[in-house]
Amino acid sequence: MKKFKGIRLLIFAGVLIFLLPGFSSRPTAAFEHNKKSKTEKIIGADISFLPQLEAEGIQFKKDGVQQDAILILKQHGFNYARLRIFVNPEADSGYSKKGYCGLAQTMQMAKRIKTAEMKWLLDFHYSDTWADPGKQFKPEAWKNMPVPTLAQTVHDYTKEVMIALQQQGTLPDMVQIGNEINKGMLWPEGSFSEPDNLALFIKAGINGVKEVAPATPIMLHIALGGQNGESREWLDAMIARGVEFDIIGESYYPQWHGTLAELQHNLTDLSLRYKQDVVVAEYTQHKQAVNDYAFNLPKGNVKGTFIWEPLNTWEFIFDKQGNSIDSLLNIYPALAKKYDVK
Repeated sequence: MKKFKGIRLLIFAGVLIFLLPGFSSRPTAAFEHNKKSKTEKIIGADISFLPQLEAEGIQFKKDGVQQDAILILKQHGFNYARLRIFVNPEADSGYSKKGYCGLAQTMQMAKRIKTAEMKWLLDFHYSDTWADPGKQFKPEAWKNMPVPTLAQTVHDYTKEVMIALQQQGTLPDMVQIGNEINKGMLWPEGSFSEPDNLALFIKAGINGVKEVAPATPIMLHIALGGQNGESREWLDAMIARGVEFDIIGESYYPQWHGTLAELQHNLTDLSLRYKQDVVVAEYTQHKQAVNDYAFNLPKGNVKGTFIWEPLNTWEFIFDKQGNSIDSLLNIYPALAKKYDVK
């Protein structure tokens, strides 16, 4: 009888908990996210040069017919664009006196991408000019800041950009905190040799994004496509310092990052080793192979690639006059069909 009373008490307690204010039998948002089985598949292109090319008079054509380059890409399997942004490209040491890849132009491009019903990735360089493993120059206006002030400025700037994009209804679908930052960012304070500072700056940028758009996926982008040991060392250092992010982005240029076999090994190992998804954030060569590797990783809710500046650089898919090179452009409709990219 005592045992039966105990069971009745447990049932009664369970009912009370269920009825308490705030209790819900529905799964939490995090649980719902983990239950998602649909994979987001990306065939993307960095098209940041587009306004500059158009200003220089280049008209993009397919079969001799002029069209918006963004629409041509969309019609050929691309569903994502990537845009880099510099803090003040018009600074004395900046990228462009005409403001290319500054906030105003990025906002204009974001409108065009959204009008084309494509998604987009925002790539923060945290510099007035190019940032990559060989150079991570601080913006001119940030040069003499101590580390705490610099971290706060990263946060504030990131948040201001996100608010501006939010106000015009063109928030990015993914955000990249830094560009090819395996050797750090905001040198010298944010060098990888100062991992605590680097993690502090990355967290500041992430917080700036999340305070405006909490659900936006965060990518950390390193240029170590075929270099597994170096990739793991960097990722382990950031994860150990509490950096929380969603996607590992790798650059792959064979002249710097190893063979295709090394790329495949690295991507596969990272996919199995870490909870983050893995994408190829930059590449130009070996288009078929790179995409095959990226779409066949053993796990991940996000899979795909971003070809770097296919409109007019390196292995571009349009010639210098803007005519499509069909032997290259037509690789992508086949990839989109093969991997069911929408």
